Amino acid sequence: MNNLLQTVREDDFVEYYVFPEIEHVSEDGQQSVLESLLSQVSNVIDKYTKDYLWHKDPIKFVARTSLSNVLTHIEDKKESLPPHLYGVSHYGDNIEDEWFIVFLLQTITNEIPGLIAKVHDSDGEFILIEAADYLPQWANPETCENRVYIFEGKNHLVAPQNGQIEGISTEQALKAIRVDSDSTVASTDIQNSIQKKISSIYPPTFHHATIFVPSAIASILNVNPNLISSAIQAFCNRDPIDLKACRAMKYFPPEQRVRTRVKFTRCLYAMLSHSRYLPDKKTGWNLPSANSKDYKEQILGVRVACGFEILASQAKPVDGIEGDRGWTDYLKSLNEKGYFEGLLEGCNEYTKRIGKAKEYYLEHRESMYYSPAIGREILRLLRSVECDYEKLKKQGEQLPEDDSDSWLDVSPEELDKMLQDRYGKKNLLKLNENTDATHFAQKVNSFLNHVSDLEGAEFPSEDTKTIQSKKKKEVSFAQAEYSNRVNFDPDAFTNALQNILNFTIPEDDSWDLDSDSDMDEYEDENDSTEPDASKKTKLQEYMDQMDVELASTTIGQSFQKKSSEDQFDDIENFQPVDIDVNALKNILESYKAQLGEAGPSTTMLGPMGVHLDNDN
Repeated sequence: MNNLLQTVREDDFVEYYVFPEIEHVSEDGQQSVLESLLSQVSNVIDKYTKDYLWHKDPIKFVARTSLSNVLTHIEDKKESLPPHLYGVSHYGDNIEDEWFIVFLLQTITNEIPGLIAKVHDSDGEFILIEAADYLPQWANPETCENRVYIFEGKNHLVAPQNGQIEGISTEQALKAIRVDSDSTVASTDIQNSIQKKISSIYPPTFHHATIFVPSAIASILNVNPNLISSAIQAFCNRDPIDLKACRAMKYFPPEQRVRTRVKFTRCLYAMLSHSRYLPDKKTGWNLPSANSKDYKEQILGVRVACGFEILASQAKPVDGIEGDRGWTDYLKSLNEKGYFEGLLEGCNEYTKRIGKAKEYYLEHRESMYYSPAIGREILRLLRSVECDYEKLKKQGEQLPEDDSDSWLDVSPEELDKMLQDRYGKKNLLKLNENTDATHFAQKVNSFLNHVSDLEGAEFPSEDTKTIQSKKKKEVSFAQAEYSNRVNFDPDAFTNALQNILNFTIPEDDSWDLDSDSDMDEYEDENDSTEPDASKKTKLQEYMDQMDVELASTTIGQSFQKKSSEDQFDDIENFQPVDIDVNALKNILESYKAQLGEAGPSTTMLGPMGVHLDNDN
């Protein structure tokens, strides 16, 4: 239960470790070495984060000696670690912070000799996601635990020994890297994939825009520009209690407002731009019309001011833990994760567990999402920072133009290009009303008849030989462990299932269609030798006859017809249904009915390499 108290938190966190080679140093010496190392690491971090705008938590390390370090994994596993520096940061909605931390760890291990870093989040070894196409066959989320590290600025992957995949401790992995780093360094493709992701993060890209805010907020942001992150998040995550504070505007009234230029991350600016809110006119917000050129900077200013007001209102002390907003969210998470195991509220065990939860929350309150510490900092600055309204107003008249926010709008063509750059370009079959229906039908049939396994559908466009070779290697790798299991022939099973789905009639006398008197009237009385003279089965004859009867109905008239050499005496000018054309027609109608949203047509055809033409 104690582990659950520690792990029930927001999923947007990343944990990181830096290991020096001091295992054989005495306990007193370890603390001294770690403190010195912490100073060196902080100097490196300060050099690259001086102008960086963190979304939530900045990178921050603490020293852990061999006596104080017990690592709690998400999976409720415990492991004693060598002496190290440890940190945990929440990155919120901006995943770029997580990758920026990876960049910093690479830089730290490159600039300070002998250090090995490790980083993971709630998904595990997340840095391998970027290199998923180049990982060795043994690598998957389960087998890579404790095997991914950063050393001398490069990524290292500690492979299993002698083909036997089993758990490995952090201490064993560190030893393997220090003894023979050449054998653990990841391949060039893996390195390049990860570096490509990091190069899109650093140097960071910011967005500068002018907003119209109360003069006190302009003064506070001049002193601490990083507070814009907390203000935007508080505004975007507002609740009815926060809205009461926004209607009062006790700390930041709108009477004296000035124009000020603010630095945003793109994530923060997008959040602020798309969070809808119309202020109460009684509060004093006199906004121009939506068509005015000043409307944008004024409405953005209203939202930022409300965010600061919410944070300031949260700084006041709460009477008891029950009224604490953070405690309410934390308790909800505990219930969802099964911390109380269905215990009745009020029983002895329930009371004991909720007591432990309260104790843990009060101890770690400052690291929870809703922290009054930020609000207290805002109130401190509000009292101490000089606010010269006339000076700020004059400065606001000489601001440069805003950065273009055209990046907020992505056209379908730009999105396709981004996806192609990310996942590679496919040879697409452009689908419209002029498409060869036979070619389209072949693509669909190829997909439906393609054999896949339990791990998911495979598309015929993939390299079948490569897939089969990979599967054979995976099977041989697992034979030692699973050799006593039941043998299963997937091909035989697939054939049997295909026969069922295709309604194949066995070639024996158990199905005597002639015995069905209702069907006899459709047979030609002189056609006694047909089974020997024609390849058609009796079932096919009945289907043809059904086509004949449907042709005279409104249902039959809705189908596309094709020319045929077959002659039907009972209906004049009868033409059989063109199945391929009708399939193509129905797919196009289904796509049009989606109105640009996701639907069955795009879901099925997209991975098959079939592109639906928007022009039709």
